[in-house]
Amino acid sequence: MAVTGGVEAGVLLGAVSTRRVVLASADTGLRDRLKSSLAGMRWEVYEASGGAEAMARLEDVRPEALLVDSWLPDLEVSEFAGQIQLLYPAVELMRMDGGADGGARSPRRNELLHALREAQEQSVAVTDTAAWNAAPLTVPRAGRIVESEPGRSPEPAAMLPEMIGESAVMRELARLIRLVAPRSTTVLIEGETGTGKEVVAKAVHRLSDRVSKPFAVLNCAAIPESLLEAELFGHTRGAFTGAVQSRTGRIEAAHGGTLFLDEIGEMPLALQAKMLRFLEYGELQRVGDNETTRVDVRIIAATHQPLEKRSEEGTFRLDLYHRLAVFPVEVPALRDRMEDLGLLAEHILMKMGQRMPRKRLSEAAMAQLMEHAWPGNVRELMHVLERATILAGENREIGAEEIRPRRATR
Repeated sequence: MAVTGGVEAGVLLGAVSTRRVVLASADTGLRDRLKSSLAGMRWEVYEASGGAEAMARLEDVRPEALLVDSWLPDLEVSEFAGQIQLLYPAVELMRMDGGADGGARSPRRNELLHALREAQEQSVAVTDTAAWNAAPLTVPRAGRIVESEPGRSPEPAAMLPEMIGESAVMRELARLIRLVAPRSTTVLIEGETGTGKEVVAKAVHRLSDRVSKPFAVLNCAAIPESLLEAELFGHTRGAFTGAVQSRTGRIEAAHGGTLFLDEIGEMPLALQAKMLRFLEYGELQRVGDNETTRVDVRIIAATHQPLEKRSEEGTFRLDLYHRLAVFPVEVPALRDRMEDLGLLAEHILMKMGQRMPRKRLSEAAMAQLMEHAWPGNVRELMHVLERATILAGENREIGAEEIRPRRATR
């Protein structure tokens, strides 16, 4: 849909209320032109340079509208737009090239189209105007958005909003997530501590048809062995000392959705047999109960331990390992994708800038980050940058002297 239509005079003259809009584009000039036009119509404008930043803006400000460019540096536009439609159905979604979601023309959309036309006219000397005549976004019933533009080849597989980085290993991880997410297949996420295994689990859930159902989390290493069974499967009143009333377990509470079992390698052997039965038959038995209950839950497990080796040692059931590892996913260590370090650092500083003055890294500070081995992975990077932000004080720039990773030994 080309941005050539007029706008009703009454719409502009009568626009006295303030509404919020997010502009998602890597083109700062385009954002500036749109911001100027929309501010005159009493829109409160929030800018984002990429898809991940736009997702954060949507969560923080809950805008009425989102204008997204036809290309984003960190993820595929069609995938991003599909998730916006699914997670924020009330948001007016339009592409900055004039593409829309096919909805009926409204005063609000007329204003957005008018602002787009003004931005087009201001940039006509430097912009290929043919790019403003792209086909609209089409929204199938499943909620996914598909681009159909004659003569344009499909965009290459891009990152998911949760995945920060452009390295080959991260693109492969995003591809695997997209492949397995629509199914109910059990997923085993493997990777070192601090790599972001829970982030991967949430991405699988978000891209599945279970997204509107619960996403429950249980860290098997954080609950005493004596209580873990009751926490997972639930218990009846009087089942054990202190059970003054019946309680639903995490598995049953996640019915229809996803249960993420972190640190599955810490699950006691006795409980592993009961977990295996649930995975095979979809039935659970509360502690102290003789009846079984059928539950529809997708299991995603995570571990930093080599479960296959542990099964050889007799500390983890081999049959449970095979049942969990139907679709294994490896989350790469940060040292194996150092080309992503700059993007990760910028993303972390951007998030920190929402609750404290925004900082930027000097070249010397970035060089310091690149020299570190990052045994604690992304979690360690977050801690180092938070420490550096505090040490920088009132300075807007973080220097090399503020980058202080903890030593492995003292």
